[in-house]
Amino acid sequence: MPMTISEKILAAHCGRQEVKPGDLVLADVDIALGNDITAPIAIREFKEAGGKKVWDKDKVVLVPDHFTPNKDIASAEQAKILRDFSEEQGISHYYEVGKMGIEHALLPEQGVVSPGDLIIGADSHTCTYGALGAFSTGVGSTDLAGAMLTGQVWFRVPESMLFTLKGRLSRWVSGKDLILMIIGDIGVSGARYRSMEFRGETIDSLSMEARLALCNMAIEAGAKNGIIVPDGITAAYVQGRMERPAVNFESDVDAVYMKEKEYDISALEPQVAAPHLPENSKAVSAYKDVKIDQVVIGSCTNGRLEDMEEAHSILKGRKVAKGVRLVVIPATQDVFQEMAVRGLMNDLVESGAAVSTPTCGPCLGGHMGVLAEGERALATTNRNFVGRMGHPKSEVYLSNPAVAAASAVTGIISHPDEVVGKKTVAGR
Repeated sequence: MPMTISEKILAAHCGRQEVKPGDLVLADVDIALGNDITAPIAIREFKEAGGKKVWDKDKVVLVPDHFTPNKDIASAEQAKILRDFSEEQGISHYYEVGKMGIEHALLPEQGVVSPGDLIIGADSHTCTYGALGAFSTGVGSTDLAGAMLTGQVWFRVPESMLFTLKGRLSRWVSGKDLILMIIGDIGVSGARYRSMEFRGETIDSLSMEARLALCNMAIEAGAKNGIIVPDGITAAYVQGRMERPAVNFESDVDAVYMKEKEYDISALEPQVAAPHLPENSKAVSAYKDVKIDQVVIGSCTNGRLEDMEEAHSILKGRKVAKGVRLVVIPATQDVFQEMAVRGLMNDLVESGAAVSTPTCGPCLGGHMGVLAEGERALATTNRNFVGRMGHPKSEVYLSNPAVAAASAVTGIISHPDEVVGKKTVAGR
């Protein structure tokens, strides 16, 4: 029977020759991930179930990143639960402040996740790792506890949707814009409990950073996972990085998809999603005189080095507009350090940015940039729900790092060309 890449990975991890949508399978997981919000619950359930030792100390990953560096006593207690459990269990992949990063940027960077893996994480944006050609999805804390005990988890095999993207990206358009455009088309429930598979000449030319941003927001369309078949760009990224050998799966040419969508993105502009849903996306040029109080550049969606370089190319030598707060959060310590080495850090500070150590922070309204009543932010994060970044009467708009940087300079939502001027870029 022909299968999609997602179906092949699930079949391989439950010992079957084939699976089909709707099948219930008990599958072996390669990585089980938790953070400082979700893992304490899983640890409690693990112990209440009689757990003494996790099934594999090298495959349980704990990353305190949401409220760290700890913002208050409660968050400090949450992080301490992870720290103590990691020491007790001998967890090899525990990342403390000073060594950690935002989990969904950190794990690919450190080679913890690999092509062909089956990965679960008690965080919805675990779907990020599909960019490597892994089946990766978010689960609840009790599912994480079960996996910590047994190394297995139940799945209902999802139906697959195929998204084919054609055309060359225009300047300032990125993976973030592709996924905002798709969500704007199909809606926030348009791929509910389905696998979103991305392919086409546009995808073939995307950097790994852009692919990670694209798959990161599959959950914003309600998807079970987002995934891209591994290719040469994948191979180059994982070379010398991965802890385990890559296992490359690909969809059969006659695999069955419940729906197929095709887009020509040649004329696509940078996208901005208005409050209070990611599906409210339209071209940045459609926004006129939308004043902002804060800009956040970072998160598990857009906190990688490529994102920082894009923002830096606009901010260098310019100043943040009066009355605008610019918060820049590198996603990992390696990104932070590389920014310092390359001089990005100094230039951003000179522009008026506050540069933070890695943290999820403002993305979930945690700290380092919470909004007051009536304030409006433009962010490179992934969600703009009511109250997501602070007060329920605040507003969050979503964009890519270039739009965010340009808007920080002008004080209103702006196309990067309005700040740096128009010019062509080779290969774009």
